[in-house]
Amino acid sequence: MFDGFYAGRRVFVTGHTGFKGSWLLAWLLALGADVTGYALDPPTVPSLFVVAGLDALAARGHFADLRGDVRDPDALAAALHGAAPDVVFHLAAQPLVRRSYEEPRLTVDTNVMGTTNLLEGVRLWPVGTRAPCAVVVVTSDKCYENPETGRAMLEDDALGGWDVYSASKAAAETVCAAYRRSFFSSGDVTGLATVRAGNVIGGGDWGVDRLVPDCVSALRAHKTVEVRHPDAVRPWQHVLEPLSGYLHLAARLAGGVRGADGRDLAGAWNFGPRGGDAAPVADLVDLVVDRWGSGGWRASAEATGVRHEAGLLCLDASKASMSLGWEPVWNLGRAVDAAVDWYKGWSDGESPDRLLARCRADVAAYCDEAAARSIEWAT
Repeated sequence: MFDGFYAGRRVFVTGHTGFKGSWLLAWLLALGADVTGYALDPPTVPSLFVVAGLDALAARGHFADLRGDVRDPDALAAALHGAAPDVVFHLAAQPLVRRSYEEPRLTVDTNVMGTTNLLEGVRLWPVGTRAPCAVVVVTSDKCYENPETGRAMLEDDALGGWDVYSASKAAAETVCAAYRRSFFSSGDVTGLATVRAGNVIGGGDWGVDRLVPDCVSALRAHKTVEVRHPDAVRPWQHVLEPLSGYLHLAARLAGGVRGADGRDLAGAWNFGPRGGDAAPVADLVDLVVDRWGSGGWRASAEATGVRHEAGLLCLDASKASMSLGWEPVWNLGRAVDAAVDWYKGWSDGESPDRLLARCRADVAAYCDEAAARSIEWAT
């Protein structure tokens, strides 16, 4: 996978204790990368980082597990410079829309200044202490102004956001663009890209106000699933979909795939699902309930503290397809199957080793299916 680029490479991951970060960590370890993670403690209880035994792998020395806040520029820079990575993935964030209403300053400090602190750490790297590195900053599909015209969002569409979370991700995109032009230009050795994914699902997510975790919680308790916005359309995708894009892009930025000079790939990228997998919430809930094998759902008027919910949000990933050879692999049904199977194993009391094995099996199956379709990064 990825032309063997990650084997032995030093990779720095912020937010590695979160849901998406834990999946990325598991994949990088399977690829043979030398990983340093920098994050706060896992943001939920339970968490994928713990229930899949990634914390135990850290204790056994499989990767460096550093605790720190991206709002602390000195601690972040020290960790970054100590790791001297070839690739940086920046996932650390305040990821919840509702919390951005409750704690707007924390959201801006984490998502905007945390990103700025990371970029400053790269910019101010001690001269002569590292080789060129590639930096991939994860933002959000909600960074767009999104006038809900029915057209999928393109990378050069206007940025914005109704709520503070969305605005903070748009601001992080703007900061990255400014750093790219000011300090990491085409003549520089550092490639900087931003990436925007759809609404990810997968085993091990226990985030607040997340649809699949809410479904699993209700179904395990033999309760009816309460669905607040059944008609809202979102770009659903398994978590491995955008992660494959991030990994492929970073390798290309670093010039590691087929010897490509990836510096012209610096910029913004969408890694969203096919158009048909942008589906109403109700469709996803139907699939989860059916795969679980019992239960039901009903529409609910319960308030979430969120003052605005987009009725339609879709991403256009044609740029990634044409310029990177990246394509989605799993359709929505396949993604739900994998996610629900993982949760059922956890619900049945499987051990951390077994749950990590499930993660690795999902990665292997995903890569096999990508290779069978001759998708570039997997062949």
